[in-house]
This record gives sequence, structure tokens and C-alpha cells, in this order.
Amino acid sequence: MPRELLEKTGVTLRDAVADDAVAGVRPRWVALPETVEEVSAVLRACTEGDLALTPAGGGTKLHWGAPPERCDVLLDLCCLNEVLEHAAGDLVVRVQAGVTMGALAGALAAEGQELALDASPEATVGGTLATAACGPRAFRYGAPRDLLIGVTVVLADGTVARSGGKVVKNVAGYDLGKLFTGSYGTLGVIAEAAFRLHPLPPARRWLVVADAARPRELAAALAASQAEPSAVELDRPGPGAPATMAALVEGTAAEERARVLRDAVGTGEVSPEPPAWWDAPPYEEVLVEARFVPSALDGVLAAADAHALRLRGSPVSGRLRLSPAGEISEERLAAAVAALRERAHAVIVLAAPYAGVDRWGPVGALPLMRRVKQQFDPGRRMSPGRFAGGI
Repeated sequence: MPRELLEKTGVTLRDAVADDAVAGVRPRWVALPETVEEVSAVLRACTEGDLALTPAGGGTKLHWGAPPERCDVLLDLCCLNEVLEHAAGDLVVRVQAGVTMGALAGALAAEGQELALDASPEATVGGTLATAACGPRAFRYGAPRDLLIGVTVVLADGTVARSGGKVVKNVAGYDLGKLFTGSYGTLGVIAEAAFRLHPLPPARRWLVVADAARPRELAAALAASQAEPSAVELDRPGPGAPATMAALVEGTAAEERARVLRDAVGTGEVSPEPPAWWDAPPYEEVLVEARFVPSALDGVLAAADAHALRLRGSPVSGRLRLSPAGEISEERLAAAVAALRERAHAVIVLAAPYAGVDRWGPVGALPLMRRVKQQFDPGRRMSPGRFAGGI
């Protein structure tokens, strides 16, 4: 009977395989809608059949977040892959959620523009928003929610709602773009998004400091420089290993400004190419993100050292991703996370095979988040249990 409800929508349906698993939970079926209307039809069928559904894009982050309590349907948005509108003169683009970041970058580059989100080329627009994934240049341009100006979503009961740029129908009282960004598919399905763009910089240069002693002081000096770097990233491949710091300078006179940056800190090499590790997507089975005020960097690094964690990320934005240098047990991971939480204001276990590790830590807004979940998804069919507090 549940499958018959899905088949009546006319949407392409197939049986799920092992590679379709969401944080280890294998769905029963995979639906492949080709329009927003078909997304709506699938969600209405799930409501009628009380089927739990998880949206998916490129699949690069399906192992992030907690395992869903149940997952009957994986909604694969790969066929919603069109750039709907590119108003180059207004620096605005509107796209479907299944467009990959690589395909979007190529389309925008043809007009000399870019969406300044550093994401894996295989990741989709919808997945990047749903996980609120940030790259190095968030230091200058902001997180995904900061570049998002409009969104179309499909709610759990199949209602199509829009807010922000290109508005057709609003859900009163909510900024849906900010609400759905980082929600891990627990409120509904992101179907379309509109972003503000930036011109492609005419040049880029990296200042690379190979053995970055006193990283907190170095990061602060780089961030405060009049050369105005777009990103400052730190890489340490293992506990006790030398740290490398790199700063990106973009725009006019990038070479000269990078040299000014080097002179200001008194060390480093200027290069037209990034270091090999720059913005390399972390696919580790265990991945932790620490968010902290930049002045707390030394404490975070000390905790990472004490628990044999390698790390990469932005010391100036206060965001590092950490993973174990080798195998790690559930008990050791829990101890490492607890130590990091003593030094950072938020520590999230993005990916881990262990059910007993507290993935989110204390969340002060949890009561409000529960009320929002209840309003948008009272039947708990949208990725139930994936988000903080079991939302």
C-alpha cells in the first residue's frame, strides 16, 4: 500500500540500495522528482501513508547528522538541476536545489561572476544550504544563509511556500531561508534558492606560512592587515605536527597586497596556487566541528593535541573541523568532544558511527526549535531525529 501511494504520483521510484543510506539507515525507496510539483506530490503521498522522508542532493553529507529514527523514502533531487534565472546585471541567480556547486560555478563564471561559497563541486545547492556548510571565504563573504536572498520550500504536507527574493507565496512570520538553512531536512524540502553573487576576482594570491608558530597571534595579524584577506586557514595534519597557515588575497593588485601581507607578518611565501590541503573536503568517518571566539584558539588546539586530533579550518572565523589521526573508540571520542566543549562555545559531531556520543551538546534555543518543528512537521515525517535534541 505505501509503495502504491508513491507510484500514483507518477514520480520515478526505485528500491533503495546500500549506498542510499542516511547516516547508516537504509531507506525503503528512492523517489526522483523532476519538478517542484512532483516534490509536493511525493510529500502528500508520504503524509497519507505516514512515511518518513529524507531529502538528498549529491550525497556528500548524508553521513552527517544523527541517524534518522526512520527513513522510508529518500527524496533524490538530482533531477531538479536547472539554473532558472541569472540576472547578471543584478548579481542574482535563482536555481533548483539539485544543481551541483560545480555546475553552478561554471555557469556563473561564463558571465564573470561567482557564488562565493566554497563547497565541493559534487555537493548540491540544497545540500549546502541544509547543512549550512561553510568554506574558507566565509570570513569575508559570510555563511550560506548570508548569501541567500530567497527560497522555495515544500513543507511536510506538500504545501509549496516561498520567501525572500522572487516571492510568490510567503509563510507569514518566518524567514524561511534562514530557518531552513542548517536544518538537515527536518522542516521540509528546499526546492529552489536565489542568491546574491559577486564578480569573479581578477587575481588571487596565497600567502603560505609553512611552520606557523604562535598561530593565534599570526591569525590575528593576518585578519587585521590592510591587505584584507578573504580567508585565513589553518592546517595541522596531526597532534604535535607543524601547523601551516595560509591567507587568500583576492582582487586587484593581489600580488602586491599579498607581499604587503607577508611583510606585515614577517614570514611566508606568496604563491599563485593554494596549498594542496586548501578547502579539501573532509570525508572522514568521524568529523567534529568546533566553533569558538578567535581568542580561544590556543585552548582548542591544546585540547586537539591532548586527544590526538588533526584539524583544518578558519582560526579567524572561529571554526575548525577535527578528526582523529587514527582509529578512535566511542569513549575516546566522547572524551575529546567534552574537552573541546570546555574551550569552544559549540562543538558539533558532524559524523560518527557511534550512537552514544552527544552530537550537539547544550542547545539553548532547543525549546523554540521544538515548537518550530511541531508547527512545520507535526507528524515527524521529515528526517525525524536528524537534528539537535532528536528533532
